[in-house]
Amino acid sequence: MSTADTTQRGNTETTNDLTNRVTELLNEEKWTRATLKNYTVANFQELDKLLEEIRSNELEDDILALCNEHLQHTKNSLIALYLSGLIRISRQTVDDSNLVSLIEIFKDNHKWRIVSYLCERILSFGENRFALRTLAEAYDNENQTDKRYEVWERLIRVDFDEADIVKQLAEYKEANDQPEDAVNYYKKALHRYINKKSFSNIKEIWHKLIKQCPNETEFFYHAERKIAKQISEDRAVQLLEDLYPYFRDTAHWDTAIAILKRILTYDPRNPWARKEIIECYRQKFAHHSHLEEYIKVSNLNQTWRNVHDAIADFEKHISFDAGNFVYHRSWGVGLIREIDDDDEITIDFVKKRGHTMSLKMAVNALTVLSKDHIWVLKTTRKKDRLKQEVKKNPAWALRVVIKSLGNAADMKQIKAELVPSVLTQSEWSTWSTRARELLKTDEQFGNVPDRLDSYSVREQPITLEEKIYNRFKAERSFFDRAKTIEEFLRYAGQGEGAIDNEFFREMLDYFVAFLKQSYETNEYTLASFLIVDRIVTEYPYLQPNAALDFPTVFYQLNDPERAFKAIANSNLKRQCLAKIRRHIDNWDDLYVRFFPHFLTRDIIRELKGAGLDDQLTALYRRVVERYRDLREAFIWLARNVEDERWYDRIGLSYEKVLINMIHIVELTFRDIENRRDVSENRKINRQAQNFLFKEKRIEWFIDEADEEPIQRIYTLLEDIEALSPTIKLELKNRILIRFPSFRFYGGQSRETINRGGFIVTASSYNQKQRDLERIHNVEVPKNSKEIAAAREYGDLRENAEYKAAKERQDQLNNEVAKLEEDLRRATMIRPHEVDPSAVTFGTKVTLFDKEQQQRVSYTILGPWESNPDEGVISYQSPLGHELYNHKVGEDLHFVINERTYSFHVEGIQVADFE
Repeated sequence: MSTADTTQRGNTETTNDLTNRVTELLNEEKWTRATLKNYTVANFQELDKLLEEIRSNELEDDILALCNEHLQHTKNSLIALYLSGLIRISRQTVDDSNLVSLIEIFKDNHKWRIVSYLCERILSFGENRFALRTLAEAYDNENQTDKRYEVWERLIRVDFDEADIVKQLAEYKEANDQPEDAVNYYKKALHRYINKKSFSNIKEIWHKLIKQCPNETEFFYHAERKIAKQISEDRAVQLLEDLYPYFRDTAHWDTAIAILKRILTYDPRNPWARKEIIECYRQKFAHHSHLEEYIKVSNLNQTWRNVHDAIADFEKHISFDAGNFVYHRSWGVGLIREIDDDDEITIDFVKKRGHTMSLKMAVNALTVLSKDHIWVLKTTRKKDRLKQEVKKNPAWALRVVIKSLGNAADMKQIKAELVPSVLTQSEWSTWSTRARELLKTDEQFGNVPDRLDSYSVREQPITLEEKIYNRFKAERSFFDRAKTIEEFLRYAGQGEGAIDNEFFREMLDYFVAFLKQSYETNEYTLASFLIVDRIVTEYPYLQPNAALDFPTVFYQLNDPERAFKAIANSNLKRQCLAKIRRHIDNWDDLYVRFFPHFLTRDIIRELKGAGLDDQLTALYRRVVERYRDLREAFIWLARNVEDERWYDRIGLSYEKVLINMIHIVELTFRDIENRRDVSENRKINRQAQNFLFKEKRIEWFIDEADEEPIQRIYTLLEDIEALSPTIKLELKNRILIRFPSFRFYGGQSRETINRGGFIVTASSYNQKQRDLERIHNVEVPKNSKEIAAAREYGDLRENAEYKAAKERQDQLNNEVAKLEEDLRRATMIRPHEVDPSAVTFGTKVTLFDKEQQQRVSYTILGPWESNPDEGVISYQSPLGHELYNHKVGEDLHFVINERTYSFHVEGIQVADFE
């Protein structure tokens, strides 16, 4: 018997032995009806050893089938429940029902040590709500309080709906003198009770937080907005009224006034809030000599006056006080010197000192500025000193500018305040990069709600998680939000900590809501499934309370191809293809249809790997037959699968590939001219031209093909008016090198000077070509990167970097257009083509100047080569024009610009040029 036979026999015996052992255990349990009281943790530890043998011999499927069959007639079999449950959960499936049933059996019989052991076994494979909750209950029954709280801390990280336990954890931390942890748990509990709309609990925790962290007003305001939206504005007002007394009693008048304003925003007719805000103003401005007068003038204490108008009126009046700065649109920044008893204000403006005006006029004509307003600093500080401060401390500069602009500013507005009055344009480029990073990561800066590109200065620090969450809320596009939640998971933290907050839960719920709606299944439903499924795969303990079954979602789509095309996220498209491959029977047909909407080698690789050559051929043929509509897909195939000669599969010649590509160039030029999808068509046009010319496919074809197909290809190119004349001339010359007698239908010989054209040397022509290539290959890509980078800065209508980059783009386009037009008009002459029998282009003429009685020489070339200081003149110049076509021995007399010339032609020769 061979070694292989011996090994196989040994494996078979092991397999049969393990299967028989499990069968005997099941039957023995069934026959003897073992009671629960005989079970201990040791019994399950023995089963764990057996399970290790089962795994090492790869018998999980056999044993699972055996246990499932046994459970059909013995549903409470402890061994079958345990073995099958662990096999299933080890495969990361969500089906833990057998283990749950097993735990319930021991719970009902108060076998808490076994319950604990079983829960720990489940948790060894990952966090599980049922196991955590049950384990906490077991510890509670065994009076292991500390362990129970430890388990609760794990539970609330995976159960976002649990609020009562969070509250108990907060109380536990508070009782154990851990105030910071207590506050964090109270905050978490508050958010969860808001989601449950449990106002009694909300109010209780609100009061606790007022005692423990009253100054965290940003948190209270955020919670208040949620309560107003999810419960009612009246409840929000009630809580703000409870928050207000702390700031009144501690004389924090600005915050007290801010809270009262928020109350009056919800309830403008609230008499208590109106009365309180007047008292706060009296306390804040107690030393202002005109306080009561301004309260009276603004009608702040008159209920008939709109409270918000009255507040604005009062605050504008009260801000006019000696020592304050003001701004006038004509006179700039000024300092209030005094206000007399007749309400006349004296102001020292930079260019108008001692100016007086009435208070009434000042209120309408002036804007009051704080002492640290950017306009005040630019007026009162030396420019060099201010520049150094701005460059040295960008965070300080951002705070100053943003606050100066009403605590809401975007980068365009910030730039307008600093350039060129403080920073130069080049200094701004460096400074703004640092500033953007600070705005994104520094905890003192936040986003303005509902204004994606605007920033504010926070009273309390803001976490990176909250910043990303605020941007998520401000996004209006579904796929922008999909990108933002990806960023949250990537940057906000790794592991469980990344999702252990209410911000993540709200973002996740946004996508879960699409899975729960039933009126339409579309690209948003499909993308939401992919997002939620990926998150749940990474964090299996999350339970979104929505069905996560890909076939169900996919088959409900009315138009799967349209839905796939509409997914504006390449990662989600790749994920979708993987799901289709795994779960959809006709995946290969879908891959063929979806390919034009996601150009990737993965599709071709999967079809090829599955041996589906017919489907590959169908994919190629579909793209070729519809190349006018599937332009980008055709270019992608031609460029990326060329080494496989895919066109041979469908009987397509390489000449036909080039003809289709040339047609795409023509179609896109036409669409650009008609202003149809200009950006997209420019991109496709550039791709097609790169394939043909930059990657030298046409040059290769000219070098290898016969004259007749070259004639067809060149004629198509010549007919495209928008195609660069440089390209046409280069190809024409290349053709003539190989076929000197080549006939260009409809064209002219290269020696002919077109109407309006001119003659140049080859070296000048080549230099202009290099200039054109430099613009195309260096300047244009550089400018494209500048435009792309500027787009990231935000609103294109108010984006100075974007406008500057677009102006540079226009400049480059004009340079390209001029160069291409000049090259189109230019005709090259080489030295061997020059006829020295007369003065023409490329000749050097020697003259005797009768007026000056001296011999002079001129080289006659074109406008690109002209250099009068070196004796090189253009044949198009007035002097060149007069000399042109004259021969040796002739006498010439002419006048240019009132100067008389008299020459005798002594000699003509071919000039030295390239």
